[in-house]
Amino acid sequence: MPQEISSKSNQLSRITWVGLFIALFGLVVIRDPVRFVFPSLTTGVVAFREALNLACAAGLLLLVRCLEKLPFSSIGLGTSKWWKSVLWGFVTAVLCGGAAVVLARLTGYGSGRAATAFARLPLWLLTVVVFRAGIVEELFYRGYAIERLRALGLARPWAAAVSLVIFAVGHYTGGPTNILIALVLGGILTAFYLWRRDLVANILGHTLVDFVANVLLALLPNH
Repeated sequence: MPQEISSKSNQLSRITWVGLFIALFGLVVIRDPVRFVFPSLTTGVVAFREALNLACAAGLLLLVRCLEKLPFSSIGLGTSKWWKSVLWGFVTAVLCGGAAVVLARLTGYGSGRAATAFARLPLWLLTVVVFRAGIVEELFYRGYAIERLRALGLARPWAAAVSLVIFAVGHYTGGPTNILIALVLGGILTAFYLWRRDLVANILGHTLVDFVANVLLALLPNH
């Protein structure tokens, strides 16, 4: 159990359960109602959804500092020197990117209707989505969820498994293939977090993979 958390275990009560709900289910709670009310993936709808996602992440950070009264190091931020975070972020990105390419080729993922609609969004909004996904998903599913599930009594493997499964299943809107890809890539990111406990490296690795796949490739000629 991390030192910051164990020394303030009396803080981990209903406040932390609220934080866990936000971390594990917040993105789905935002996405699905927005998707139900506005089924078309328009620029305005996606921008509105992303604004809600970012507000949700800001709320979780405020919960950590103001309600739990814990440092951000309790969720893996600032636990490593910046150059180590950058180095391991690139390593994580290479591993996740390689796995993503293999899975995409084996399954044909990326050619469906949802992928086509996503690719039609303006480049600036794709960039926002990419950075939001890399930052918020790592903050929610790796940094906060794993740390707080452990603090509430779950062993490391179970804390990691619970957050990983919920993360993967949360990608159900993209079909079984998207769940599989999220499970594999999320597994790599989870393993790195358990090993390094460096959320910045995870965020960098996750963001790089999504940026290359969704933004950088879109900038290439004849793509």
